[in-house]
Amino acid sequence: MNRKRIRTIFIAFALVLAGLVIADSMGFFDSKPYREVPHGNHSHYVPHDRDPAIPISDFPTTPPREGEKITPTGQIVPDADGDWWD
Repeated sequence: MNRKRIRTIFIAFALVLAGLVIADSMGFFDSKPYREVPHGNHSHYVPHDRDPAIPISDFPTTPPREGEKITPTGQIVPDADGDWWD
């Protein structure tokens, strides 16, 4: 292989790797209905559909248990159908 072909393959690999890193950081591979938001020395658990008018500090500092979900306003409530991933 010549140098130009090796350089092209390396650049393509680097772009694919960078794309995967960016997609992962944006949560594309996250199957949970909430995300963990670091806040000082603790974290808050926030649903993906949270109400933007509610401050992060109003959300729980523990993840919901199986059979529970976090509402857009920060309440932990029983999940209606019992599936914790919905």
